[in-house]
Amino acid sequence: MVMGPTHAMSGAAVGLVVAEVLPPDWGAPTSTAETFTFAAVCAGAALLPDLDTAQSTVSRSFGPVSKLFARLVDAISLGYYRLTKGKKDGKRRGGHRTLTHTALFAAGLGAAVTAAVAHFGKPAIVATLFFAIGLALRGLAGEFAKEKGWLVVSLLSAVTAALTWQWYPTQAGSTGLGVAVSLGCVVHCIGDAITKEGVPFLAPFVPWGKERWWEIKLPDFLSIRAGGPFEKVVLGPALTLGVFALGVLAIDGAPQAIYDAFTPVAR
Repeated sequence: MVMGPTHAMSGAAVGLVVAEVLPPDWGAPTSTAETFTFAAVCAGAALLPDLDTAQSTVSRSFGPVSKLFARLVDAISLGYYRLTKGKKDGKRRGGHRTLTHTALFAAGLGAAVTAAVAHFGKPAIVATLFFAIGLALRGLAGEFAKEKGWLVVSLLSAVTAALTWQWYPTQAGSTGLGVAVSLGCVVHCIGDAITKEGVPFLAPFVPWGKERWWEIKLPDFLSIRAGGPFEKVVLGPALTLGVFALGVLAIDGAPQAIYDAFTPVAR
């Protein structure tokens, strides 16, 4: 699997882009603050699929609570795999890269968040923000999060979620947060699809021969090794620069200001 920081950074980049083109009926952000919130949720959700293993970045985000939850998700994912696998699908000892790495999980989790926010309102928004921002901090500020520990990450997540309560509208949140969560999960799966391991994104509903859990992946000569030189030296820095540039452009008035600064004044 691609490393946590790469997943989070790619989620933030896609979140910033989609926030600008999202239809209003789908909860499009209407301010700079909402745009950055949408991107942060997408960045955090881009780590969520790896909640199916206790060895992942996401499982360490909230200390023993998230580790325990990761073991539970692992067991559920393994059970789901065994229940739905085809005749030629191999045996597994763990549930990593099964249920949580599928389109079903991405769509289902997004729908669940949308329904929760629509029913419970801002308390559900704050809960979603707390969890997603904590994951985003763990992914985007990996060294800081590792050094300060999960208690500091949890505290910062709680403070940020409480502050966001003041500006994030319930109407936009009910759909917008669900879209951001689903989008982050999809971005994660795309990231894993470019590695040599691949990802069973269409499982178990689109069989290939007698396999239901076949992996989507690039040809070997195009795929990358997770945590390898290309990811560390090229992909990671490129995503970081991209997120910075997109973040600047997402600020209200910034594109026009940049244009004016570099456009010669007519005499």
